[in-house]
This record gives sequence, C-alpha cells and structure tokens, in this order.
Amino acid sequence: MVPTSICLSHKEDVDGVTSAALIKAAFDTGHTVLVDYPNMMPELEKIASPRESNLDGPDKLYICDVGLSKKNEQKFVSILDQIVSNGCEVIYIDHHDLPNEIALALKKSGVVLIHTTSECTSVQVYHKFKKRLPSQAAFFAAAGALTDYMEDRPIASVIVSRFDRQFLMLEAGALSYMISANQNDDKFLDDLVDTLSQMKYPHEVKNGFAMAQKYAQKVSQAIKSIEGSIKKTKTLTYAPSLADSSASMVVNFVLGSSDRPVALVYKLKDDIKSYVISIRGSKDCKVHLGRIVNEIASQLGGSGGGHDKACGAVIPKDKLDEFIKTLSDRIAS
Repeated sequence: MVPTSICLSHKEDVDGVTSAALIKAAFDTGHTVLVDYPNMMPELEKIASPRESNLDGPDKLYICDVGLSKKNEQKFVSILDQIVSNGCEVIYIDHHDLPNEIALALKKSGVVLIHTTSECTSVQVYHKFKKRLPSQAAFFAAAGALTDYMEDRPIASVIVSRFDRQFLMLEAGALSYMISANQNDDKFLDDLVDTLSQMKYPHEVKNGFAMAQKYAQKVSQAIKSIEGSIKKTKTLTYAPSLADSSASMVVNFVLGSSDRPVALVYKLKDDIKSYVISIRGSKDCKVHLGRIVNEIASQLGGSGGGHDKACGAVIPKDKLDEFIKTLSDRIAS
C-alpha cells in the first residue's frame, strides 16, 4: 500500500532535503521519496503506474527541487499528466529554469505549479505554507537558501536575518556535509527528513557532526589531489575530481582559487559511461549557466541545467572536451 500522500524531492542538497522536511511537517506526508536526477523519472513512473507494482496510487503528490532539462521535460509533463488522470493532485514546487511552454503544459495537465527562479525551493515551500508550519520551520528554509547561495533574495534575506548568522552557517554547512556523505544511504536520508520535520536542528542528528567532520577531511584531500590537474581556458577553470568525493563540493574551491568567472569539475561514472559535471560561476559570470549548460548538454546527447551561477550536467564520455570548449566559447560570447 502506498500512503495517500507522497513527497518526491531532491536528495543531493540541503534545499531538497529541507523542502521534503517542511512538506512533511506541514502536511504529514505518508511517504518521502528522495531522488537524484538519474532515478527521478523511474520513481515518477512507479507512482504513475501503481498497479504494475501492486500498489495503490496516492491522492496527493508533492514534487520539490527537481529541475528539468530538454532531454526529460516532455516526458516529465507526460508522466505528471498520467498521475493527475489517476485522480492524484500534483503540486510541483521548484526554482530551476523552466521554459514557458513547459510551465503552460504542466498547468494545462492540472498540475499546481509553484515556481520562481528568484527564491530557492525550501523558501518557497515555507513562504507558501507557513501558516501550517511552526515558527522554527523558518530556520530550515534559511539553511536551504544559504547552501544554495540564494540567501540574498528578497524573501530569503528577510528569513535569514532572523537568525544568528554564525549558528545558521554552522548548522547549514554541517547538514550539507551530512547529506553529501550519505548519498548511498537512503535510510539515513529518510530518517534525516523525519528528524528535521520534527524541527530538530542538524546538531541533534545522532553522529551527524562527526559525519560532517569526516566528509570535510575527504573534501580537503580531494582538493589537494587535483592541484596539479587544474587547467584553464580564457573563461573557465576545470579539473577532474580524482578522489572519492562529490564534484559539487570540490568545484567551489576551484572557483575560489581561480581568476576565471567559471569553474568546472568533472567525474567519470563508468556504469553510465558518462561524466558527471558540476559548474559554478562567480559574480563576474554574465551568462545564465544553467540555461546554456542545458542547451549544450542536450546537443551532445547528455542532460544538464540548474541555476544562473550553479548547475550540473551529465555528458557522454567521449564528449567531455567538446562540452568544455563549447561552454567556454558561450561564456565568452
């Protein structure tokens, strides 16, 4: 039996996990499904075809913080249309770049769309449903904004200013490292959503800070391992992620040590014969990285997208050099 309500949310960062926790706190969702981008569509297909899995379909589905690419946006609309036709109310809350035609198609299918690129997802969830949430829920929206580098946005800046900044930074940073350290432990992540939905702080997670410290050591080792492998074009700095750590964690350090407006870190995933790429831009970056990465990745048979200054891509193994060159040229144009 599937619970009458489900929240499907992004598993790889604080914004996605806290969005799920806030939805659970507001609506007592019966089940949380945390996904990364490769398994997002398969999980949605399970929800769309419950009889094939001998399950009952949910009455309500919340989808949080999962952006789309040109490769999957039409399929996403089709799956949600099927879920709505099964009698399920679908609420999609997100802040990634969304083409107007896809937004219109989702609304036409009956999806309730809560979307802006101006605020991170957890802030949107909190702002929309704050009457159903305890006052301390604002802390988790603030943590999502801080770790998504969107704490200066209109709504987020007001929420963030309510808290001691050092405490918020410590808790949000530790939570981010806990999440990254446990990407292969679905039970931990599910339990984490439950813990946060009870308005418990990250420091109250059992062994959480120890996990964060251990992961920080791993990130430090990863940074040292790539020092001799960093290369540059006219507009970006790029390097392989050589250690067993998230490219998204390492790329911020590459950007910080560079004089280029964009940094890129790539990691090979042999099981899919593709590179997983994380990209960050400084304030000197004048293009919307998520938008152009989506276009380039799709042209090369991959997928990608994200925010204006932070995004990612999955690129076929033999297309990495072409991706880097094309992105560098687009940044310069």
